[in-house]
Amino acid sequence: MLFVCYPKCATCRKAKAFLDARGVQYQFRDIKLEPPTEADLRAWHAKSGLPLRRFFNTSGQQYRALGLSKKRGSMNEDEQFQLLATDGMLVKRPILVAGDFILVGFRQTEWEARF
Repeated sequence: MLFVCYPKCATCRKAKAFLDARGVQYQFRDIKLEPPTEADLRAWHAKSGLPLRRFFNTSGQQYRALGLSKKRGSMNEDEQFQLLATDGMLVKRPILVAGDFILVGFRQTEWEARF
């Protein structure tokens, strides 16, 4: 299992504590130091069944600085994937990648249903 997060993010720390408390084994990946590639994002998106907009960190400084709330709607899917792959801080976190599911963001009830 791959746990992709930003260590300074409070939500990511909650998700990590959740996993640790349940003894879940995972590989840690810092999204800022090792951002997801476009191929990663495409695979995770396909596996998740979520709309692509859920992969954007809409509350992040970078998202706001780029004015993406206005621009994203006019971008095609390829452009969105390319943009997400340029900066890990644009990507919603944490992301938990397992063999048969992907969790994007930390919603405790959703995570509890998996564990």
